[in-house]
Amino acid sequence: MGFIKRMLTNNRKESKTPPGITRRAPSHGRRVMGDIAANVEYVRNALFHTDDLQERSFEQAARPALLVYLSSVCDLAKIHEAILKPMLSSEDKDPERIIPAADMRRLTDLESGIELLLRGYSLLFRHEREEYYAIETAAIVQRSVDEPTNEKAVQGAHNGFIESLHVNLQLVRRQIGSRNLVVRRYSLGNMTKTEASLIYLNDLADPEIVEDIDQRLRAIDADNLMNGYLVLEYIEDRSFSPFPQILQTERPDRVAGNLLEGRVALLMEGTSAALLMPTSFFVFYQSPDDYNSRSLAGSFIRLLRLFSFLIAITLPAYYIAVVTFHYEVIPMELFYQIKGSVERIPYPPILEALFMELTIELLREASIRLPTPVSQSIGIVGGLVIGDAVVRVGLVSYPMIIVVALTAIASFVVPSHEMSYSVRLLRFPVMIAASMFGFIGIAFCLTAIFVHLCKLKSFGTPYFAPVAPFRILDWKDALVRLPYWKLNERPNDPRPQKLVQEHRSKEGGRHDQE
Repeated sequence: MGFIKRMLTNNRKESKTPPGITRRAPSHGRRVMGDIAANVEYVRNALFHTDDLQERSFEQAARPALLVYLSSVCDLAKIHEAILKPMLSSEDKDPERIIPAADMRRLTDLESGIELLLRGYSLLFRHEREEYYAIETAAIVQRSVDEPTNEKAVQGAHNGFIESLHVNLQLVRRQIGSRNLVVRRYSLGNMTKTEASLIYLNDLADPEIVEDIDQRLRAIDADNLMNGYLVLEYIEDRSFSPFPQILQTERPDRVAGNLLEGRVALLMEGTSAALLMPTSFFVFYQSPDDYNSRSLAGSFIRLLRLFSFLIAITLPAYYIAVVTFHYEVIPMELFYQIKGSVERIPYPPILEALFMELTIELLREASIRLPTPVSQSIGIVGGLVIGDAVVRVGLVSYPMIIVVALTAIASFVVPSHEMSYSVRLLRFPVMIAASMFGFIGIAFCLTAIFVHLCKLKSFGTPYFAPVAPFRILDWKDALVRLPYWKLNERPNDPRPQKLVQEHRSKEGGRHDQE
């Protein structure tokens, strides 16, 4: 039990380099030689004579030259038009004046060139030159920018991230045109070499948080880091906490809004979502629609979402506790109706609830895996047919069907999938505690959840802010959303360098009608 407790309470924020992660030593590449054949042979051996490694020898200004590229990742038309055609038709000896490439690098070590070769660059070697050029010729394979499938908005922007890091950075740059927007580039994964970019506003983000994230990223020593979801588990503070400590979003406007509050975002090649750090519990219940509608409507919907958190966790447990221990808390007429429905069920309410909850989870998982037209049919047919059948057979009571349906709807209200999973997981221990101890078990579980939220941190910042620590000024954009001219200060939990926002001057000239 001591080992399990230590494992569950492990907080990796205490050290700059999380335990279990070793810092990678820098590699020293072999320097290029004047012999083209020796350089190419080194590249061949480094890539184990792969069949898609292509070579093209030619003479440029009466001197031998050789172009090396991977046909599987390069655009052959770009190689011909941007490199071979200008080189063969010019007498100039300097490739930098001949080749019209946007990204062209002069290198002296072969290892750096091999890494670029794997990312779609072509390597140009020249006779008796102890340097060579890496020219960007990657083939662009990407889908068009479309509306996010998991974060749809009624109003506002309808564009979302795709699997291209370059396009995603462009979408963020369009939202924020400030010169203070800084991009730090990384290559993650010993074997995958996935490109990543850490973006933040230099005049807003806390330098200590930025450096902490930078050190955690550089400290990762893993072969497979193909997407941001794998990186997330390496850098978050408490991996065994049921609550997510890093927000994932597919919306550029949501990333821009959080950057303007002093947070930091991580974008990766091959991932259509950004990781936002640090974050808090209430950020997961915010939606772009809150800011694209009037403050009264946005505040009402946000309070409804927060209320759905309590419903999704406690409603099945409350029903189990009432049916098992506390019939006296419901009116007598309702008592007789529930009692008559429950008496036909051959097992206790906890088994009834677990059976229905697991059935709902199976239907939800099936609807995700199947094609869209079929998944819609599965959801409707499964909900109606199975629900009616289990009641008729006497496996589940009518009140339990209502409770499970309301609980499922409440869990769907959460804008974040990560938080939705957390709510669905927390529901089960609360149900078990209610079946054993009634209302006392529910109170104990809610207290434990509250204490855990108060202790949890995200990159050194309080996760349950502005409740713990209590800061009333931050409530106006946490629990509710006041009008923009009332939001004079940025949230304090990401520790922004500038707490006061620029638009507060509007407040002085505003007069509401009584």
